[in-house]
Amino acid sequence: GWVSVSGAVCASTLAKNGVSVTLFDSARGPGGRMEISEDGKELLFDHGAPFFSASDDDVLKIVGEWEAKGIVAEWKQSFGAFDFASKGFLNIEQEQASKRYVGVPGMNSICRALSNETGVESKFGVGVGRIEWVDDEKSWSLTSSDGQQLGHFRGVVASDKNIVSRRYTEVTGSPPPLDLSFAPQLVAKLQDIPVIPSFAVMLAFAEPLSSIPVKGISFRNSEILSWAYCDSDKPSRSSTSERWVLHSTAKYAATVIAETGLKKLSSETLTKVAEQVLSEFQSTGLEIPPPFFMKAHRWGSAFPGASIAAEERCLWFGEKKVAICGDFCVSPNVEGAILSGLAAAAKLSASLSLVHSL
Repeated sequence: GWVSVSGAVCASTLAKNGVSVTLFDSARGPGGRMEISEDGKELLFDHGAPFFSASDDDVLKIVGEWEAKGIVAEWKQSFGAFDFASKGFLNIEQEQASKRYVGVPGMNSICRALSNETGVESKFGVGVGRIEWVDDEKSWSLTSSDGQQLGHFRGVVASDKNIVSRRYTEVTGSPPPLDLSFAPQLVAKLQDIPVIPSFAVMLAFAEPLSSIPVKGISFRNSEILSWAYCDSDKPSRSSTSERWVLHSTAKYAATVIAETGLKKLSSETLTKVAEQVLSEFQSTGLEIPPPFFMKAHRWGSAFPGASIAAEERCLWFGEKKVAICGDFCVSPNVEGAILSGLAAAAKLSASLSLVHSL
């Protein structure tokens, strides 16, 4: 999801304000991008959020800086809505309501650039297993999932809601890394945030799908398909093949998850999902040949179904300098993630500068 954007925005903002930051991420690199090799061809997909828009002034200012640095670009293409009831397009945009931005060359370029900024030390491939408050030092001690000491820190920002949730235990069998029992009001807000499950199905075609008049489609009256977009059409993407990403409806994903549970899905289940979603795409009547590559990915909890801190934009416990930020605090999109990261950085900066001035 856009968790990593929120944390990366927070880290780079703190670093700009002179606070030295260490960023830990269990992933091998900044997320949201899938790189697949098929018959010697390298296929790249943004299988998370396909693009983002912005309306808030603070966010537009940051996006302007990113655009100047060449880490985002505007995706100028028209989208349309396709109705399964009438088997036709209801409308095709004449012009975009608001600009659509994409990371360049991939959506993860944003996180990669932010996590490489001066003052941010990034440690990828390091999962945090325990975050413990050391009372006599008034600092946080971090231990990795495999028991290594990661150091002591004056404040902590978590941009993953699962760091404190029961879901973490369901998936890993270990207690959540951060015990927030000292702040029951935060725990109450973070428990059981509704999540919207979805499947992303990545397809690669040898030839362009010339029968489709748009590069992004929202579907009406389909139980299975919610969105489709042409990933290879975005700025600075390789055009050796035509690549589309289809997103399933939440209802369809929930049905599959009800049968399989939250455990890792078998390749048979994922293949069946990919086939069903592709078959729905083909049943539009648009000419869609067989793809030479097809893969489904489950987003179990990437898309939050609630905003838990719409006013404050992040959760903050001042005594121990702990902030929790992410799109789930504000709105389930990139703009929400950026706003939440900025809010967490502001809280932490203010409390740290207070310490210096005392």
